[in-house]
Amino acid sequence: MLDFVQTAFATLLVTLDPAGLAPIFAGLTFGMSASAKRQVAWRGPSIAAAILAAFALGGAQVMRALGISMPAFRIAGGLMLFWIAFGMIFDLRPQRKETLAADAITIDHIRNVAAFPLAIPLMAGPGAITATILLADRAGSDWEMLGALLAIVAAVMALCYGVFLLSEQVSKMLGATGNIVLTRLLGVILAALAVQFVIDGVLGIGR
Repeated sequence: MLDFVQTAFATLLVTLDPAGLAPIFAGLTFGMSASAKRQVAWRGPSIAAAILAAFALGGAQVMRALGISMPAFRIAGGLMLFWIAFGMIFDLRPQRKETLAADAITIDHIRNVAAFPLAIPLMAGPGAITATILLADRAGSDWEMLGALLAIVAAVMALCYGVFLLSEQVSKMLGATGNIVLTRLLGVILAALAVQFVIDGVLGIGR
């Protein structure tokens, strides 16, 4: 049991990489008020936790029933991420421009950013979902181990929440110009990550 807990925690922690998500979170929430950022920081991990919990309890069976392979999921996630990255690099998000001008973010926009792309596919993406499914398969019908897996998912998401809150302080230190530069840079990194998702998906076909 202890070995399973240690393995599950290490696997999900490395897969989600909260520290790596922090700058991306800062770029996605650029222009939002402090309260709006806190809402996104809370909603994103909450949604991602619910998604991973669902996959832990039966996601593999659902995907098999729908005929969806993990490579296809990776390719779809990569394409969605690339669209977001393109908008970050070239500032082609009219909704973001409008909110910056008005200095306000609607509740719907906060929910949208928290759900996509933060919760999925950045947090509950192909890698995290695959890891969760494999760990759940290892737990099998042992409800004690499954319960431990769900608790670990919640713990890792709580850690992500804390890291996201700290990213707000970093954003304040950078200032407006620094945040704009960071957003463009992170857009390039996110585009590369998106392409890697697609490559992994293509290479995974037929395996």
